[in-house]
Amino acid sequence: MAIINPHINFNGNAEEAFTFYKSAFGGDFSKVIRFKDLANDEFPVSEKEENKIMHIALPIGTGSVLLGNDVPEILGKTNENENRSKITIQTESKEEADKLFNGLSAGGHIEMPIGDSPWGTYFAMFRDKYGIEWMIDFDPKEAI
Repeated sequence: MAIINPHINFNGNAEEAFTFYKSAFGGDFSKVIRFKDLANDEFPVSEKEENKIMHIALPIGTGSVLLGNDVPEILGKTNENENRSKITIQTESKEEADKLFNGLSAGGHIEMPIGDSPWGTYFAMFRDKYGIEWMIDFDPKEAI
């Protein structure tokens, strides 16, 4: 079966954002590539952008990976206030949902606080301090 791994663009703060995500999810980065790592005569990189993130990967749980990068200035800016697609996290317990909600929503904007939803799950929806939209969902009927 196919696996969906979300990929997020940033305007120069991908490393900061992913360090924040790592503090909430735990684990270690499986890959960090900076623009300077790919620089050559055919792909020159300015000194201003050499330490920005070309690719970063944070494995989450079993089989999921959160991916991201900084957008080079030559390609313009990512609109951090646009209505991005939400990243949904299906947790294995209420405790895990609380932990991720508390970690990821810190400094962000809560659209729906964590709690029992009308459709029978334990749910939250928010935008983190980097503008990324998240939904956290625990369904007690699907708990092992």
